[in-house]
Amino acid sequence: MTRERMEFDVVIVGAGPAGLACAIRLKQAAAQAGREVSVCVLEKGAEVGAHILSGAVIETRALDELLPDWRALGAPITTAARKDRFLFLTESRAIPLPTPPQMHNEGNWIVSLGQVCRWLANQAEALGVEIYAGFAAAEVLYEGDRVVGVATGDMGLARDGTRKPSYQPGIELRATYTLFAEGCRGHLTKTLEARYGLREGRSPQTYAIGLKELWEVPKDKHEPGLVLHTIGWPLDRHTYGGSFLYHFGDNLMAYGFVIGLDYRNPWLSPYDELQRFKLHPKIRPYFEGGRRIGYGARALNEGGLQAIPRLVFPGGAIIGCAAGFLNVPKIKGTHTAMKSGMLAAEAVAEALAGSRPDVLEAYPSALEKSWVWDELRRARNIRPAFARFGLWGGLVYAGLDTYLLRGRAPWTFSHHADHETLEEAARAAPIDYPKPDGTLTFGKLDSVALANVAHEDDQPVHLRLADPDLAISHNWARYRSPETRYCPAGVYEIVGAEEGKPRLVINAGNCVHCKTCDIKDPRQNITWVAPEGGGGPAYAMM
Repeated sequence: MTRERMEFDVVIVGAGPAGLACAIRLKQAAAQAGREVSVCVLEKGAEVGAHILSGAVIETRALDELLPDWRALGAPITTAARKDRFLFLTESRAIPLPTPPQMHNEGNWIVSLGQVCRWLANQAEALGVEIYAGFAAAEVLYEGDRVVGVATGDMGLARDGTRKPSYQPGIELRATYTLFAEGCRGHLTKTLEARYGLREGRSPQTYAIGLKELWEVPKDKHEPGLVLHTIGWPLDRHTYGGSFLYHFGDNLMAYGFVIGLDYRNPWLSPYDELQRFKLHPKIRPYFEGGRRIGYGARALNEGGLQAIPRLVFPGGAIIGCAAGFLNVPKIKGTHTAMKSGMLAAEAVAEALAGSRPDVLEAYPSALEKSWVWDELRRARNIRPAFARFGLWGGLVYAGLDTYLLRGRAPWTFSHHADHETLEEAARAAPIDYPKPDGTLTFGKLDSVALANVAHEDDQPVHLRLADPDLAISHNWARYRSPETRYCPAGVYEIVGAEEGKPRLVINAGNCVHCKTCDIKDPRQNITWVAPEGGGGPAYAMM
């Protein structure tokens, strides 16, 4: 059975903020030039926004440029950020700190980024963009050394790889230019970086895992526009991270905890840190009387400017969080991701109208002249300072860099790879996490149910071990299987340990597509690949 083939001028992989902004800008540029450009956006989620997870307080700078009349167009951006609070927590106290300048949110908005993406998709489709949700790009297509498109994954494969009666081959979507907007740790972007050496001479990317819950809270406790961040407890001084609480919409509260994946202690469980944080005596009142209605998790890039790969290759480019444009001190990346997509779109439009060069050098050149580059250049040393100097040294350096150097230090700190940082389990202090109470704190599987995760049960496992033996001979022997703790969805499980015969079980159906295992595994033995299109979480308001 041969694959169907479709032809476009441009294919964009991923319907997040960057991919959709890129598609809209392409259509705008084509209309301004009096030309027709065919644009297709592929989205692996069952619908646009189904896999989108972010805090999110957004800065609308890029949106203002892309769609200046977004208010009149009915954008779901209605809760203005009104009150910033920044706390340092000890085990029993909450100490107010001055809000860092980068974290001042006057003029910003608290949103559900998934809802914003659904709205952006409507704007794109109104301009003639074709969006195919539920189709996961599984393979990059090449002709010689040039990327010529992508193919979606085959549907209807059994777990052993054989074809079921429902088998349907993937579809080839071929294009003059293919743009990758897969988000953090994109699985196809990884292959492009390796094939074209896009990370040569760059600092390693460093990541965090962000876990989020959505709560309905009593009306008398709801403060629309409240933006609260904390650092300190329950993390130790060597572990980068903190929490956020945002009040928005109709009695909604977005709560999340972010932990840098360069943490050292293999006993640390990001999910359990998310839960026990809520028990802090100064934090607990925010949740009491409320009802949890959503859960999710996602890795995020924290490497900043020095970790951005080379962005172009023959036939295409990388945009958005697939490249890593998050401004860590500001805790925002939607505006920079969108702007990268818009600049790539302008370069592609120019190339389509001209000689169609193999490399879109106009895109990185324009990016380096834009406000995105200036913003990331000023912030580049703050996140690695925390990795070098710990919490207290990082705070001191952040103050120095912000107020005295103003981001213009004559040096640039580099990062280390997150999978290299774990201590051996025997040398690290175990962490005693409280058991879930079912009211404020919950078990992993209860949370996975709230993420509305669904995968076809009888399909190949999309979490692949290069060497299955390493799961026990290395991960269990040295670290007591940290994948069972860093995974926020209970995907990885050790059975048989009590009998002296430990064995790793992969519950792939639980996966929320956060990509943490692909990042943190000590031997880089786990590779995340796309399951059947439409599988995974189905976030509504995250």
